[in-house]
Amino acid sequence: MKSIVQKSAIPYSKVLVVKRLEELNFDPNLHLHPEYQLFLVLKGWGTRFIGDNIKPFNPGDLVFTGPNLPHLWRNDPADIKKLSKTLGIVIYFPQNFLGDIINTKEELENIRLLFENAGRGLEIHGKTNKVVSKMMQELLHAKGATRIIILLQILNTLAESTECHPITHVNYIPINNRTESDRMNKIYHYIMKNFKHKISLEVIADLINMTPTSFSRYFKSRVNKSFSDFLKELRIDYARKLLNENKISINSVSYDAGYTTLSNFNKQFKEVTGKTPLQYRNEYLKIRTESI
Repeated sequence: MKSIVQKSAIPYSKVLVVKRLEELNFDPNLHLHPEYQLFLVLKGWGTRFIGDNIKPFNPGDLVFTGPNLPHLWRNDPADIKKLSKTLGIVIYFPQNFLGDIINTKEELENIRLLFENAGRGLEIHGKTNKVVSKMMQELLHAKGATRIIILLQILNTLAESTECHPITHVNYIPINNRTESDRMNKIYHYIMKNFKHKISLEVIADLINMTPTSFSRYFKSRVNKSFSDFLKELRIDYARKLLNENKISINSVSYDAGYTTLSNFNKQFKEVTGKTPLQYRNEYLKIRTESI
């Protein structure tokens, strides 16, 4: 497993870079770079890792990350097996995009605070998500100075919004050495490959040369939740996706999400969502029908 990858995304001759990504899989390795990044998922499902936060993503997921915040978007294994392409739009721009004036001019105070908050990563919701997503599409086709103008409009929209929420915990400790980045990559890779099966604490601890007790402490310090709670939430989030598709029975969903008994699946699903799997599916289908 590779260690954390450091990237530089912007040629010296450009102010910013915007790309439309169309690949079988988003970047599979935890990585970081010195630029700010705004990333929109157009097509694809899976799990994203940002700092100490691990969460499912789906189309419409929009995230703004600050410099050197480790991240990756790992696609659902089912999508990869189907050779279904993922689509996204990514914008990179440098830390010194606005130079020193951002620290001295009151007109830029909101954007300065936005950049500061982006250090924890920001998840963008609601109307702001729709407005910014549309502007990102426009930026793809813009040329010359118009690109800079649209980027400033995007940043101003984000800076004035109340729909941008921090992703990492306030006490997040950045990954700052190769040994730790190797560990986290190994952990993420193993969990995503095996979460549908029984995962032995002893096996995953041995993977990074720790005792089970040491691993449990380490994992909680990095992810701010116990390994068992994280695994439970990952499986339940995957089960939600299957329930939303409404193609297989709840018993099959339980098995596919890694549960050996339906009763345990029902119990853990309700612990995480507050609903039984049947209630969740019925409510989702009702909302989807009413929106058609």
